[in-house]
Amino acid sequence: MTGMERTFPICRACGVQYATPRLDCPICTDERQFIGWDGQRWTTLPELRAQGYHGRVEPEGDGVIGLGVDPKVGIGQRALLVRTPGGNVLWDCVGYLDTDIVTAVRALGGIHMIAISHPHFYGTMIEWSRAFGGVPIYLHRADARWVGRPDEAVVFWSGDTRVIGDALTLVNAGVHFAGGTVLHWGGADSGQGALLSGDILQVVMDRRWVSFMYSYPNYIPERPAAVRRAVQLLEPLGFETIYGAFWNAVVRIDGHAAIRRSADRYLRFAADRPTES
Repeated sequence: MTGMERTFPICRACGVQYATPRLDCPICTDERQFIGWDGQRWTTLPELRAQGYHGRVEPEGDGVIGLGVDPKVGIGQRALLVRTPGGNVLWDCVGYLDTDIVTAVRALGGIHMIAISHPHFYGTMIEWSRAFGGVPIYLHRADARWVGRPDEAVVFWSGDTRVIGDALTLVNAGVHFAGGTVLHWGGADSGQGALLSGDILQVVMDRRWVSFMYSYPNYIPERPAAVRRAVQLLEPLGFETIYGAFWNAVVRIDGHAAIRRSADRYLRFAADRPTES
C-alpha cells in the first residue's frame, strides 16, 4: 500500500499532513494561522481524490513550472518545480498528490530534492518525497518542531545559508518563522538569477513590491529587526525575478531593487505613522 492510499490525516485549514490522528493541528492553533470557522476539520488523500480534487501543472517562468491543486487545499499555495541542469528541485509543497501529478512531473524530469520555505507549506511533503524515490527534503532546523510526519528523508540544516546544488542556495531570511527560508537560483533567466520566496517575502497585488508579515491571515506585522536582517542577507545575491507563493504572484523585473525599496517602505511605516494625505 502506498502513502497515497493510506489515510494519514490532512488539516483542512492549512493542508499539512500528520503521521497519526490528532484532535488539533498545532500549526493552526499558532497565532500565525487559525482554526477554520467550522472548527478543526480533517481529510485524507483518498477522500480528496474522491471529491474530485486534481492537480494543476502550468509554466510560471523560464525553467519554472507551477504545481498546484484545483480546488485549493488548505492555504491554496502552489509549489514550483525548478528545472536545472543538475536536477529538478521542488520548491515548497501542497496538501495533495495523485498519480496524474506524479506522471506529469516525471515527464518533466522528476524531482531530485525538495526544499520548503516554512511550516505552512509542508503539505504532503513525505508523499512527494516517496513518490520520487525518497528524495531529501531540506528544512531549516529552527522549524523542526512543526514537522507533523517525521521521516528519514527530512534533512535539517542550520545557519544563514545552505548550498543544495549548482547555483542553488537556501537562505534563512527568518521572516514569518524563525526558519523562514527563500531559495536563490543563480542560474535562472540566463544567469540574471531568481529568488523563490514563498510568502517569507510575499509578492503583493502590486507586483512591483513585496511585503513582510509575521501573520498574514491575522495581520500581525513582522519585527523591523527581522526585516533588516533578511534584506542584509539578500543584498549580495543577484536576481531579476521573484517567485511568490501563489499563482502568477511573480515580480518579473528588477527583483533585487524591489526587495530593497519594499523593505524601506515597510520600515518607514513601521517606525512611525506617516502623515495622512
